[in-house]
Amino acid sequence: MMSHRDCAPTGMRLLVIAVIAVLAVVVSGCGSAAPQDCPSSSRVDLSDVDPADQTLPLQYPLDIVEDPPYDAGFSEHRESSGGMFHAAEDFWRPPGTEVRSIADGEVSFSGRMGGYGWLVIVDHPEMNIYSLYGHLSPSRWRAEPGPVAKGDLLGYLGDEWENGGSRDEPLVAHLHLGVRAGQRTDYPGKGEWRWMAGWIKLCPSNLGWLQPSAAIAAQSIPSGGFAGPAGGLLERWWTELLIAGVVVVGLVFWIARSVHRRKPVWLFVVAAAAGGVGWYLTTRGVVLIAPIYLAAAVGFGAGVAILARRPTENQSE
Repeated sequence: MMSHRDCAPTGMRLLVIAVIAVLAVVVSGCGSAAPQDCPSSSRVDLSDVDPADQTLPLQYPLDIVEDPPYDAGFSEHRESSGGMFHAAEDFWRPPGTEVRSIADGEVSFSGRMGGYGWLVIVDHPEMNIYSLYGHLSPSRWRAEPGPVAKGDLLGYLGDEWENGGSRDEPLVAHLHLGVRAGQRTDYPGKGEWRWMAGWIKLCPSNLGWLQPSAAIAAQSIPSGGFAGPAGGLLERWWTELLIAGVVVVGLVFWIARSVHRRKPVWLFVVAAAAGGVGWYLTTRGVVLIAPIYLAAAVGFGAGVAILARRPTENQSE
């Protein structure tokens, strides 16, 4: 007859298999279908917009409007970018150019982010949009998280080797400006719906992205703010749910195995690994990391509890 100790690992294995099977079903049903049509939006003339005019609902973020103002347009499709669509507009200006907030809001993110160099995100709750400013300089002053007013300085355009480029592969200085319906926390950090997206496989307008130059030129804010996209919870978040689910299931398995074998050192190692994974995913923009940190805390607590009970167990023996 199998003992209770023998049955525990078997039960955990069955639980892990069951959870993975459920996650596989979720993933298979939640992938976003590719849009049938996603035309590239024509450039909107901004020559009449005064960058210094703060009476406008949305202010142009740079000092002057270049002609032509940018390289990659909104929803532009490029094979050189993996056949993806551009979810923003690129505005050329030299390194060191001041970049200012297009409206009142709250800086919800300011930090290094992949190919952006330094990235700043500003939430504008009254308009129900957020604005994204990419390829800023990490070596010059940049705004920290907190409230900002329209026209406030957010940072400076980065040099060609620090704005997402390198000494070997420099990136021409420009501002990658994105505007999206909703707030940053409405979106995950992974998948096509990610909050810091630059180039994506799906049509940007279907995922809430707006054409920045059109919004600035129109200077018209809908009553109640811009309406968000139609995507549901699972459609937006399935990638992060999968990542968090796989990591948490693995952590729970090792925590249970370590508790079963009464190995506190294993539990401390698992807790440290979970904390490291959570930190790494946070730096990559992943939002759903709370369950991972919770698993780390549980593993650490279980290790402490086993160590605390050992003197009592030794005395009873």
